[in-house]
Amino acid sequence: RMFCDPKFIAQDDVAAQPIDLIPSELEAAIEEMVQANYNPINNGVYRCGFASSQEAYDEAVTSVFARLQELEELLGKQRYLMGNDRITLADICLFPTLYRFDEVYHNHFKCNKKHLYEYPNLWAYTRELYQQGTVKESCRMDIIKEHYYTSHESIHPRRYIPVGPDVDWEEPHGRDAQKW
Repeated sequence: RMFCDPKFIAQDDVAAQPIDLIPSELEAAIEEMVQANYNPINNGVYRCGFASSQEAYDEAVTSVFARLQELEELLGKQRYLMGNDRITLADICLFPTLYRFDEVYHNHFKCNKKHLYEYPNLWAYTRELYQQGTVKESCRMDIIKEHYYTSHESIHPRRYIPVGPDVDWEEPHGRDAQKW
């Protein structure tokens, strides 16, 4: 919950006011959403990558893609995880996994049933979060890929870093024009 500490609170580019990532009226629902995403997605990609059996991998990969599909449907109806009007901690907690998905987890952890870009709502949502304020300044895919592809010898013993895929994070997300 360090993101909610005043030292770490993001600044709104327009008003230069702190953003409340856990508004009191949504606190319970935000916690529920964070937990609903954690095991199948945030932790699920690791359960795929470090599965000790085919059965464990199949169970993990099934839960990753079932939850991604649920979120795809949800984000077709609303702009953010908790509604249309604000980014919350639920969005922030999911973003790192989505950001890394196609370039790391799809290949490295064998979460390869689909790419994130094959989910139009999730893909646009992830690009929208990336394009918020200074978020992109903290996103260093080169460092992320170097870490993952060189630190897990049991998964990737040769430790070379793939050059692709080419992802255009600056592509307009189009979510501003949506009618929710």
